Amino acid sequence: MEAPGGGAKSIHNTYYDIISVQNLLASWQEFLRGKRKRKDVAEFSVHLMDEISSLHKELADKKYKHGTYQAFKVNDPKPRDIHKASVRDRLLHHAIHRVLSPYFNAKFIYHSYSSRVGKGTHRAIHNFRNFARKVSLNNTRTCWILKCDIKKFFDNIDHEILIEVLSRYLSDPGIIELLKTIIYSFSKGPGRGLPLGNLTSQLFVNIYMNEFDQFIKRELKARYYIRFADDFVILHEKRQYLETILPKISLFLESKLRLSLHPNKISIKTSVSGVDFLGWVNFPTHRVLRTSTKRRMFRNIKDKRGDESTIRSYLGMISHGNARGLEREIEELLLK
Repeated sequence: MEAPGGGAKSIHNTYYDIISVQNLLASWQEFLRGKRKRKDVAEFSVHLMDEISSLHKELADKKYKHGTYQAFKVNDPKPRDIHKASVRDRLLHHAIHRVLSPYFNAKFIYHSYSSRVGKGTHRAIHNFRNFARKVSLNNTRTCWILKCDIKKFFDNIDHEILIEVLSRYLSDPGIIELLKTIIYSFSKGPGRGLPLGNLTSQLFVNIYMNEFDQFIKRELKARYYIRFADDFVILHEKRQYLETILPKISLFLESKLRLSLHPNKISIKTSVSGVDFLGWVNFPTHRVLRTSTKRRMFRNIKDKRGDESTIRSYLGMISHGNARGLEREIEELLLK
């Protein structure tokens, strides 16, 4: 079967390109960014060449085993379970991502925005507004928006389906076996689940959901579609069209990917009524920060009042919407 978006098994990189000492060293430099002062990273750095040589030998001899994960919780923006692998394993994740990501990125649709270079939430909401303008003919007719969210996304990625999809693109058995080792290193239930903390997980879910993206574009012929991780929207001038395709979307997700839509997060609304998407409530002429996002932002600024990078990050975020009042509130908070 041919892989969507291009010829099957056309990647030229091999298992040995991934595990080469040269790739491991280059991946280490990428991995180090922003992590140099962390204790586990500093300890690994002390005997860097010995560690890399040992990892390379295990991989070359096909004796590599993935280690266990350290679990912890974060609450930004909602409670999430993060599973962190060892520095050694995370270095390998970077080495895999470094080789495979450019190949798969070329296969993805343009309007998939999560965990991709040059994409991200700001571009997604910018193009959301552009789509709304096109569908509404510059706000002269009604634009209907179907918004959906996939239930427990990372927890429900099916291992065997993911491996089958990967096998359609990758012909080198060494790569497939290595990816299996990483996929099988974690589970949230029998044969399912990916850890939120792995760089490879971000690539895997995009490859997995590319099956869905291609279905939306090729089978349903939806012209105005945007996806960011487990959130997606489809814009159309007719509500009936969106009501008609919704059961087809649900059936595809359940039958092909063993995923389901979150029943409480499905909506069909007009653009004029305001659509909550990626932290912003989007209207035809402006966007405002979601109330829960605003509360979290002020809580984090209070907690990290001396952290200039946190404040700059939030100021950068709100600059993408109509939020001059919020900027003043932040300035006043900093003066207290």
